[in-house]
Amino acid sequence: MFVQIAIGSMLLVFSIMTAGISFWLLERRLGGLRPWLVRAPHAPKLMLVLGVTALWVLLQMTVAVWAWALTFMALGVFTALEPSVYFTLVAFTTLGFGDILLPVEWRLLGGMAALNGLLNIGLVTAALIETMRPLRLQQMAIGDRDT
Repeated sequence: MFVQIAIGSMLLVFSIMTAGISFWLLERRLGGLRPWLVRAPHAPKLMLVLGVTALWVLLQMTVAVWAWALTFMALGVFTALEPSVYFTLVAFTTLGFGDILLPVEWRLLGGMAALNGLLNIGLVTAALIETMRPLRLQQMAIGDRDT
């Protein structure tokens, strides 16, 4: 049990740190583009930022899923990559199909993978809001001043 908690905790920390660092890098990059982003026309630039942010989030989530799936493989929980990735995706999204189950000695990791997915979805939501809202407020402030 304690081995599962330790492994799951390390994967959670890795995933959270990956998300934090990736969002920090995204914010720095967008910060450098802010003077261009706040100038009109606003709609295409908002769509660009939303698209880039969504792709960035997808990359960050993919890294976390692969980390879990490869850990399951390294532990011998799964013998093939496809079921390992599939189980991790089902756990991350909390779908809980139940068509693939972890062996009893590793089942706590399934719950921790689901917890990781929930945390990542919360981080993704926060990142999207944090990316879009300040940009839109600055666009509106500059637009109002020019009018």
